[in-house]
Amino acid sequence: MDTFTDASPREVLERVSAELGCSPTSQEVAAYLDKHDQLQHLRKQFLIPKVSDLPPTNLSLVDSVEDCIYFVGNSLGLQPKLAKKYIDEELDKWAKTGVHGHVEGARPWAWAENNIEDMMANVVGAKVEEVALMNGLTVNLHLLLYAVESQIQLRGYAPQQSMLLMKARAGEETLRTEDILDTIEREGDSIAVVLFSGVQYYTGQLFDMAAITAAGQRKGCFVGFDCAHAVGNAELRLHDWGVDFACWCSYKYLNSGAGGLAGAFIHEKHAYTVKPALLGWWGHNLKTRFVMNNEMDLIPGIGGYRLSNQPILLVCSLQASLEVFNQTSMRALRQKSILLTGYLEYLITHYYTKDEANPKKPFVQIITPSNPQERGCQLSLSFSAPIRAVFRELEKRGVACDMREPNVLRIAPVPLYNSFRDVHRFINLLGSALAASSELPQGVKP
Repeated sequence: MDTFTDASPREVLERVSAELGCSPTSQEVAAYLDKHDQLQHLRKQFLIPKVSDLPPTNLSLVDSVEDCIYFVGNSLGLQPKLAKKYIDEELDKWAKTGVHGHVEGARPWAWAENNIEDMMANVVGAKVEEVALMNGLTVNLHLLLYAVESQIQLRGYAPQQSMLLMKARAGEETLRTEDILDTIEREGDSIAVVLFSGVQYYTGQLFDMAAITAAGQRKGCFVGFDCAHAVGNAELRLHDWGVDFACWCSYKYLNSGAGGLAGAFIHEKHAYTVKPALLGWWGHNLKTRFVMNNEMDLIPGIGGYRLSNQPILLVCSLQASLEVFNQTSMRALRQKSILLTGYLEYLITHYYTKDEANPKKPFVQIITPSNPQERGCQLSLSFSAPIRAVFRELEKRGVACDMREPNVLRIAPVPLYNSFRDVHRFINLLGSALAASSELPQGVKP
């Protein structure tokens, strides 16, 4: 893929198709891109469900021995093959050694999460001491004081007066960066905390986190991000951007399994000036943690926000995934992702753009920004056909994606394990799903 870094996805597709002497929509292009994908070996480290194993699949419509088209890593990532091995190792250690597992073995339970935080720091662009693996996402949001509405109410204020929400301009689906920065400039003197998602879950918009951070801090605000849909998806530089704090889950693009161990970040500049309001004994210095003298020796920075020991089985599955990330870089993954999602966008636009001359032809609208720098791997799609019908018809054909109210299907080709062939297969199945759903009488469920 390195030879394509200077070109847009469209330019790459047209260049490859010209070299092959075929249309950019030909499956030969997908085969060529997969052959030259330097990350293709990573797919083999994940368990991809077979079409026949997915409950909604209609086996009369698809080949049952095929891998499914798994485009829902934005909701739950695939299982790394090593996850079961690592979990079995800890179950075996527990069976054989009992309490001694806390300090013995490849991953002593008392500090197991500390041993993989360097890999997590690489993924989010942070120093190791700025990152902690702990709790779940919402717990960490509360600890860092930005599970917003309930924290406002807890302090006796009304969210309607104390929380400023932004909406896209009339007729638009996503926020403009200039509108965000203008709002911070205009309202910043009365704002304590600026909080955005890194990637917006519904539209798939990737925000300019560096610009938002700089704008908020110029007005004296703390700036934080919910990176649930950004970590493992976009190339982050939390330390270099000077972000004050961030949180993320690990079961989406980080593939740690449902309810997996979450992560949190506090910039090193706050290590000695910001302290947790709620203390837990796991925030105590590891060297003296078990002295039990009732005197808190608080770890500086994010480490002091730890509450209790982390579930070792959750550490295992996250370790299995982070080791795959550690075999490449977020820059390389992002490079593939831009082309992979650009390929999906190109084919959707080619086949399913609204045709004014043929109003009965089903069409697809992409509400995610077209600029690759303003999105991750996800495209959010709305349809002329009934969306629930399209969703069900895709599921019948072995496509794993998800629907979000009121009117979007989220399609996320993940660079770790999705291929260009997956995208080409999806486009073909989307055509038959659209045709089938458009033929359904109104009010009839598929």
